[in-house]
Amino acid sequence: MGQETTLPVLVSNLIELKTWTIQDSEELYRINGWGEPYFSINEAGHVTVSPKGDRGGCIDLFDLVNDLKQRNLRLPILLRFSDILADRIERLNACFAKAIARYNYNGVYRGVYPVKVNQQRQLVEELVNYGKSFLFGLEAGSKPELLIALATLKTPGALLICNGYKDLEYVETAILARRLGQTPIIVIEQLEEVDLVIQASRNLNIQPILGVRAKLSSKGIGRWADSAGDRAKFGLNRWEILEVIEKLKAANLLDSLQLLHFHIGSQISSIGVIKDALREASQIFVQLAKSGADMKYIDVGGGLGVDYDGSKTNFYASKNYNMQNYAYDVVAEIKEACAENNIAAPTLVSESGRAIASHQSVLIFDVLNVSGIPSHDISPLQEGEHLIIRNLFETLEQINVDNYQEAYHDATQFKEEAVSLFSFGYLNLAQRARVERLYWEACDRILKIVRQQNYVPDDLEDLEKIMATTYYCNFSVFQSAPDSWAIDQLFPIMPIHRLNEEPTCRGTIADLTCDSDGKIDKFIDLRDVKSVLELHPFHPHQPYFLGLFLGGAYQEILGDLHNLFGDTDAVHIHVSPNGYQVEHVIKGDTMTEVLAYVQYSRDGLLESMRRETEKALQAKTITLEEARLLLQKYEHSLSGYTYLS
Repeated sequence: MGQETTLPVLVSNLIELKTWTIQDSEELYRINGWGEPYFSINEAGHVTVSPKGDRGGCIDLFDLVNDLKQRNLRLPILLRFSDILADRIERLNACFAKAIARYNYNGVYRGVYPVKVNQQRQLVEELVNYGKSFLFGLEAGSKPELLIALATLKTPGALLICNGYKDLEYVETAILARRLGQTPIIVIEQLEEVDLVIQASRNLNIQPILGVRAKLSSKGIGRWADSAGDRAKFGLNRWEILEVIEKLKAANLLDSLQLLHFHIGSQISSIGVIKDALREASQIFVQLAKSGADMKYIDVGGGLGVDYDGSKTNFYASKNYNMQNYAYDVVAEIKEACAENNIAAPTLVSESGRAIASHQSVLIFDVLNVSGIPSHDISPLQEGEHLIIRNLFETLEQINVDNYQEAYHDATQFKEEAVSLFSFGYLNLAQRARVERLYWEACDRILKIVRQQNYVPDDLEDLEKIMATTYYCNFSVFQSAPDSWAIDQLFPIMPIHRLNEEPTCRGTIADLTCDSDGKIDKFIDLRDVKSVLELHPFHPHQPYFLGLFLGGAYQEILGDLHNLFGDTDAVHIHVSPNGYQVEHVIKGDTMTEVLAYVQYSRDGLLESMRRETEKALQAKTITLEEARLLLQKYEHSLSGYTYLS
């Protein structure tokens, strides 16, 4: 009889004590979606990276970070995995090779990397090196980027696409590069550039290779939808393209026009938008060829998306196609248009910078502290306590699954009344604190019920965020993830260890800057976006490392010096037979370096401090030992990292 009564209790306890597994973490953080084929979780509960995808080699990120700390590298730290960069280039070229074979396309593919996506020297040099066997080229969108490309790209046959605003010096420099055996293609994006090209060609007596950028009627999608359309910033309308043809014909340079370029925006989430653009652009290409231009290339621009949330949908942080689908559609649409009009198949060019660079870097930062709603035992109701306290206590005691929504509104009303009473002097500080403790306890109990419901009422949707713990982290959003702040870009963020342990806390992330915008409170989720991230309890004397993934495109170069937090330490990691090898170490900014950006010199600051301490010594407000210690710490700080140690 005793066994019969205790068995249900034992079963219940077993259910409640269900062990958290790494599979639970995989599902929670969606790592198998956005991380495939590079990131996963091992049996130790640590995130691992396989830079060569499914071709072998695996690195434990938690162990890697601890090893790098032993080498005197500091958090936050940017990890760049060179082999991922190589793998992305290889995959992109393999997808186009497969599409070309499938559709019996008579042309070839020649990809280019837009330097603007990430201009870091080591990365660009590695990319050019990895791309040699594919004749992978570069795209420059400004004069400084042109200088980078000319000095870095040494692959015969690779293309150098010259975009952006141009002056005579830009154009002449690009044309002269032909004498080095390079293949610079100057893309005319403004009508005035035609005259510059004609003038430069005559000045140098060198025939240029030219392209035109067309404004498509087909619209993009998402944040960069306005990159296409009649009001796009760059490109030529149909009548302007015709005027380019007439001007080149008059200058006997029509056979220099060899490329059509278009761009419908970055991070295109829907394959249907890409198909529409390809269809329109293919017809423009055909008409240019029929006009007498020696059309050899079609540059489909960027837009190949990255699946930041792993949902594989047309949500702005995802995409409803894969790299192979993209290549199939590019090849098929262009082949069909050319075949119907007996036009020779052009060389296919794409500028898929985001898809190439995003996966190769991971930002690792540590949690410094947390703050949230304090948990306190609620003392019993005392005789004679204020009516507001009694009402709130009664509401708290009666919360259940049937009345939690009503209880939330009652508790909120009582709290607001207490605020008014306190402001007019009818509640003392202790009573006000008592109300707040009761209120937050009520919210906590209501939230636990809400989490068990299939449907969350609209008026309780923000409760999770209101009750969230703030995790204060050692990094700057403005420096390391500026798109998160500026355009609400979603990046996968998760702990890199303790993933065999259930994350029982809900938190938002705050950075080191003295700015209320220095936070991340939007996170990837299967259903749209969630306002809190599941995290583990923070233990002050134990490290807790978080990783921001897929941030290799744009973030480094767009980062700013808000509060003078500078570049982080960065390392280039290469997979080796013995695990990994550190290829490059790039130390982050020192305080002296960031202060120099705003015109403060190290010597000037030290001299100013020396004078101030001398005055204090004369006034006897500081001792000689204190003055020495202050100057020592000041000088040491100038050589230090801008982040916390």
